[in-house]
Amino acid sequence: MNAATERAIQIGILVVILGGWQIGTMTGLIDVFFFPAPLDIGTQIASWVADTSFYRHVGITLTETVLGYLIGTGLGVAAGVWLGLSRSAARILDPFIKGLNAIPRVVLAPIFVLWLGLGLWSKVALAVTLVFFITFFNAMQGVREVNPVVLSNARILGANRRDLLRHVYFPAAASWILSSLRTSVGFAVVGAIIGEYLGSSAGLGYLIAQAEGNFDATGVFAGIIILSIFVLLIDTVLNVVEKRLITWRPSAGEERPA
Repeated sequence: MNAATERAIQIGILVVILGGWQIGTMTGLIDVFFFPAPLDIGTQIASWVADTSFYRHVGITLTETVLGYLIGTGLGVAAGVWLGLSRSAARILDPFIKGLNAIPRVVLAPIFVLWLGLGLWSKVALAVTLVFFITFFNAMQGVREVNPVVLSNARILGANRRDLLRHVYFPAAASWILSSLRTSVGFAVVGAIIGEYLGSSAGLGYLIAQAEGNFDATGVFAGIIILSIFVLLIDTVLNVVEKRLITWRPSAGEERPA
C-alpha cells in the first residue's frame, strides 16, 4: 500500500466520522448540548481565527509550551546521560527520582501558582515537570543500551571520555531521545493548558475554561481541536528534524538486511 492510498484511507475515515457525527446531530440521535455539530465547531474556529485577539492567546500558549519543552528536554537529557554513565549516582538517587515521578503533576499546578504567580512561569514549570521525566528515562536507558563491544573498540582506538560521548553514547541514544522528544510535545502542551485552565487571563486553556464556564460545548470542542492541530504541527516539525538527524536509520518502507 503506497503513501497516496494510505492518505486516502485516512481522509475517508475522517469523512465518515465527521459525516456520521453531523448526520447524528441533524437527526437528533446525538445531543448537541454535549456533542455539538462539526459545522458549528468549524464556525467557532473560523470566528476565533478571524479575531486578531485570538492570536494573543495562541502566542501565550505557544510560548509556555516551547519554554517548558526546551527546559524540560534539556534538563532531562542532561540528567539522563549523567545517571546513565554514573551507575553509583543513579543507585543513590533512585528512590528520590521514583518518589518525585510518583507525584501527580496536576497536584503541583496550584503549588507553582503559589510560588510563581498566575503569570507565564507557573505554566512553564508545570510543563517542565511533565517533559523532564519522559526525556530523562529515555536518555538514561539509551546510554545504558550502548553496545559494550563498540565501547571497547573505541577505547582501543584511543577515544577519551569526550570522544565516547560524541561518537558513541549520543548516537546510540539518539533514537531513544528523539522518540521521547516527540512524545513529550503533547505533555508540554498539557502542562501549559492545565496551568492556564486552573488560573490565567489568557491562553487557549483560558478560552476552553471560559467556554466551559458558559456551558458552551462548541467552544470547548473548538479549543480541543485547535490544540490537536497545534500538537500535530509540532510533531511534523520534529519528524523532519528526526529524519535529518538520524540519516542512518532505514525508513519504514525499507527492508532491513537479513
